[in-house]
Amino acid sequence: MSSILITNATIVNDNKTFVGHVLIIGDKIDTISTTPIESNVDTIIDATGLLLFPGVIDDQVHFRTPGLTHKGDITTESQAAIAGGVTSFMDMPNVNPPSTTINLLNQRFDYAAQNSYANYSFYFGATNDNIDEVKKIDPKNVCGIKVFMGSSTGNMLVDNNKTLSEIFAESPTLVATHCEDEASIIKNTATAKSKYGENIPFHIHPIIRSDEACYISSSKAVELATKYNTQLHILHISSAKELSLFDNKPIEQKRITAEVCAHHLWFTEDDYKLKGGLIKWNPAIKSEHDRSQLREALKSNKLDIVATDHAPHTLAEKDNPYLRCPSGAPMVQHSLTLMLELVNQGIYSYEQVIEKMCHAPAKLFKIKKRGYIQTGFYADLVLVDPNKTFQVTKNNILYKCKWSPLENETFKHSIVTTILNGAIAYKNGEVYKTLGKKLEFDR
Repeated sequence: MSSILITNATIVNDNKTFVGHVLIIGDKIDTISTTPIESNVDTIIDATGLLLFPGVIDDQVHFRTPGLTHKGDITTESQAAIAGGVTSFMDMPNVNPPSTTINLLNQRFDYAAQNSYANYSFYFGATNDNIDEVKKIDPKNVCGIKVFMGSSTGNMLVDNNKTLSEIFAESPTLVATHCEDEASIIKNTATAKSKYGENIPFHIHPIIRSDEACYISSSKAVELATKYNTQLHILHISSAKELSLFDNKPIEQKRITAEVCAHHLWFTEDDYKLKGGLIKWNPAIKSEHDRSQLREALKSNKLDIVATDHAPHTLAEKDNPYLRCPSGAPMVQHSLTLMLELVNQGIYSYEQVIEKMCHAPAKLFKIKKRGYIQTGFYADLVLVDPNKTFQVTKNNILYKCKWSPLENETFKHSIVTTILNGAIAYKNGEVYKTLGKKLEFDR
């Protein structure tokens, strides 16, 4: 078996920071020590001055395979993930064809086994008429069920109240929701059209997909989950108004949890002036007040997980007027460095970032042996240089679409090395072919 010894790293793990050494044998962590480890190994990495984190687990991505691969694909986007320190991802079902049967879902797992550079799982997509397929899901092998309670890319809206009740009552695993009220969006769009015609400015997006639209839908999801004792995870919370729906207990004590995306912690509605459609997401980027409250809610544990909702589109697709511009943007290569920039700004600590990007996803989804630097766990690790700046440029973007809403931003931290299942998967700008493993769940 291959072996790697990491020496003199500043290890950030489980709310502790200390200088130590990590021995990796095969695909697992063998030893963690604050004193030097004597061992004959294949590779020694001197990590003096570097931070050592567990690999990031991103619980919401759209890698576009199958059917939408002109935007991105599992190979390109997982390479970008590895370059950004993201070692595991959970991919959404709104592809073509959508993952709304067990057979179609299994086809995606089979494809990823041969093509994903990172560890992977896939959500099963709920529809208005596939409850029988929902009931067949094995919770040990599938991360969750995705329910679009608001329309987005792929038009998988579930708007039948009877079906929603059945899904929440009978789901064998975690239910993850996209929450925006469709009636509100239709009404707000009509109002915007009456004022602007077909030329709606992008800064109207948070008015069309308003905080009230988010709150109505999120409230409905919480009501259903409370009624049926469903394990509910509401994705990409974007407004201060929704925060009243959540409590700040530890994640292990919750049946209802919430995710926030890196872009909602970074951008505000003022950025539409410069970025336009490049930051058109569903749910929308909202006000400075919303961003401030989301940042605080992450600290107080009302928000549990930081993810990306990585959703690439081509620049040609994005370079359209508002009504024809698709929502979503690529983020997975830069989410960790973005969050570390918020550490540099004094908003978070390293320990808080690692809790929300590594530990919390592992705990919520009950992922086997990942998300921590712990003896016996898979060696998914990231070395970061806190004193080496990194500028996002077209030359170093690995997304298939070749653009980022963060272009020209300079971050104070750089990803140096990513280790996946005990093998070096990324080092100093180069991604190596190391296939990921299927995530397993202790349920």
